[in-house]
Amino acid sequence: MLYHSFLIKYSEIGTKGKNRYVFEDALVHDIRRKLKRAEGSFRVTRERGRIYVSSKSEDYDPDSLIEALRHVFGIIGICPMVQFENDGNIESLKREVLSYWGELYRGKKKSFKVYTRRADKSFPLSSPEIDAELGHEILDAFPESSVDVHNPEVRLHVEIRQFINLYSEIIPGPGGMPLGTNGKAMLLLSGGIDSPAAGYMIAKRGALIEACYFHAPPYTSERAKQKVTDLAEKLSRYAGPVALHIVNFTEIQLAIYEKCPHDELTILMRRYMMRIAERIAEKRDCIGLITGESIGQVASQTMQSLVCTNEVCRLPVYRPLIAFDKQEIVDIAERIGTYETSIEPYEDCCTIFVARHPVTKPVPEKIRSSEERLLPEIEAMTDKAVEEAELILCR
Repeated sequence: MLYHSFLIKYSEIGTKGKNRYVFEDALVHDIRRKLKRAEGSFRVTRERGRIYVSSKSEDYDPDSLIEALRHVFGIIGICPMVQFENDGNIESLKREVLSYWGELYRGKKKSFKVYTRRADKSFPLSSPEIDAELGHEILDAFPESSVDVHNPEVRLHVEIRQFINLYSEIIPGPGGMPLGTNGKAMLLLSGGIDSPAAGYMIAKRGALIEACYFHAPPYTSERAKQKVTDLAEKLSRYAGPVALHIVNFTEIQLAIYEKCPHDELTILMRRYMMRIAERIAEKRDCIGLITGESIGQVASQTMQSLVCTNEVCRLPVYRPLIAFDKQEIVDIAERIGTYETSIEPYEDCCTIFVARHPVTKPVPEKIRSSEERLLPEIEAMTDKAVEEAELILCR
C-alpha cells in the first residue's frame, strides 16, 4: 500500500499543559525543515494532540519521507495511515476497515486486536463496542485471521476524530524534545567516538548545538580537521545546522609542553580548551558546555581530573555520557551514524601531545601553580585563539 498520510506521535510534549503549543510549534517547524531532504512535496497539519504529514501528490518517495522523520527529535512514532471522512456511520467504518485489512493482510494468518480511540463522542457506539464490531467483521471476511488480545501480531488502531485514522504500523522515532526548546550549548567536538554521541544526547533534549574543535597544525593534518567537519555534518542530520568553530591550538600546546610538567600535559591542555570553548560559547549566546567525558575512561576523566577541569568554567558543563561504559557509547555512535567516521585513523591534538604517564589524581593547587609558568604570554595566546577561530556551518 502506498500511504499518503502519516500520523506523528509524540510523548513528553503531551505533559506540557498550557505551554504545549510552544513545543508543538517547534516540532512542526523541525518536521518541515527535515522534510526538505525528502523526495516530494508535503503538507504538515495539526489538531489537538495530533500532527499529520501528508503528500501533496502521488509522486513521492515514502522511504525518504520516513528517513527524514526518523531524524526529528520529539517524534516517538511514525504511523503510515489511511484517513477518511467521519460520517458517524458504523457501516461506513466497517467497509473502510475491511478494505484496509484486505489490502495489507489478505491470505496472511495474522492474529490481531482492534484498538479504538473515540475522541469524537458523538459517534454512536462506545470504543469497546466498536472494537467488537470491527473484530467480528474481520474474522467473517478473513477466516484465516484470528484474535489475540494479549500478544497480537497486528494492532489495528482506529482513531475517531474529525476524520477517522486507520493504522497498524508504528515506526519508532528518536524521541526526546523538539529542537530549540531548551536553549543552546557549545560541544567540545573531537574526532573520537564520545563527543558526537554526547552532542546527540543533549540535542535530543531540545538544545541547539554549536561545536568547538581544537586543531594543531602541523601536528594534526587537514584530514583530521575534515574528519571533525564530517562528524558535525552527520550530527546536523539530527541537531540541525551546526556552527563549527575551528580553534588553532598549536601555540598553546607547545607552550604547555615546554614549560609545564609532562605528566600534567593532558589536564592543563584540557583546562585551556574549556576556557577557550567557554569564551566562544558566551560570544555565541550558548548557556552551557557539552563534553563526551565518562568517569575513569582515560586519565583526564577521573573524578579528580574532572574537578580540575570544572574549576576553570563558569558555565555549566553537561556530560551526558558520564556513567556510560565504552560499549554503550559505541552503540549510540553506530545508531546515529558517526562511528565509522570516528574510527578513521587521523589523530587529534590531544593524542599527539599525550604524556606517557599522565597524572590521574591531579591536585588543583599544583595545577594552578604549573599554569603560573605560562603567564603572561598564555593570555595573549588565548585571546588570539578565540579571535582567530574559523567558523564553518555544517549542514
